[in-house]
Amino acid sequence: MSIETVSTARAFGGTQGVYRRASSSTGTDMTFSVFVPDHPAGVKLPVVWYLSGLTCTHANVTEKGEFRRDCAEHGLILVAPDTSPRGEGVPDDPDGAYDFGLGAGFYVDATEAPFDRHYRMWSYVTEELPALIGGEFPADMDRQSIMGHSMGGHGALTIGLRHPERFRAVSAFAPIVAPSQVPWGQKALAGYLGDDRAAWRRHDAVALIEDGARVPELLIDQGGADNFLAEQLRPDLLAAACEAAGIDLTLRMQPGYDHSYYFISTFMADHLAWHAARLQ
Repeated sequence: MSIETVSTARAFGGTQGVYRRASSSTGTDMTFSVFVPDHPAGVKLPVVWYLSGLTCTHANVTEKGEFRRDCAEHGLILVAPDTSPRGEGVPDDPDGAYDFGLGAGFYVDATEAPFDRHYRMWSYVTEELPALIGGEFPADMDRQSIMGHSMGGHGALTIGLRHPERFRAVSAFAPIVAPSQVPWGQKALAGYLGDDRAAWRRHDAVALIEDGARVPELLIDQGGADNFLAEQLRPDLLAAACEAAGIDLTLRMQPGYDHSYYFISTFMADHLAWHAARLQ
């Protein structure tokens, strides 16, 4: 099935598009955004993946991330998927909570009913959507990197750690680094994957590092005034795991910054420059 173009707009000498396509992974329509800088005919550009956090869609970073000027300057495509399947018949948190179900797919392939039918975000983000981007856009799939925020930072870290041969750089804003050890993650992993904590470890950055997963380096920005810092995010756990594993972690605590896109947009240029240096 072909891609449906939802919208396009010119920005910073490039094209910001929003697209929709039926997904074989989730069994639903999935919407995503792609920014493509202008470039010579026949030239393919490196790809930066951006994974969003709880309650978000592709639109949050697309509208508030302030990335286009820097992507145009560095010649980077930026792809922003949704955070969960959506649509009629897609199950949600039975209590209507924001941290599970719609908008909270946690980038896993669910194995627990009723979520196992549609909540296959790992397969969507790591297999289906990359194949689509590589086939339909001027993307150099030999030059990819990944980043994300909060739940999406968790996704970026776990995907990067499990696919170090694919991603030349991995970074995150305020990531959930050890979901097995914090309330957000424990709820999501139990709900999607069941009670087998061995299965949880494959979707936990700290556990993956403890179990031998390696990347050369990581860049993390964390707001010092983030309300979720102490209970949900725990960058100290990632710092300890990286030190023990010999991973070069740049962890920047940013005084006064919260969990919002005011924080993300402030440091987005730094992250994109960091990615660009490793993608050229």
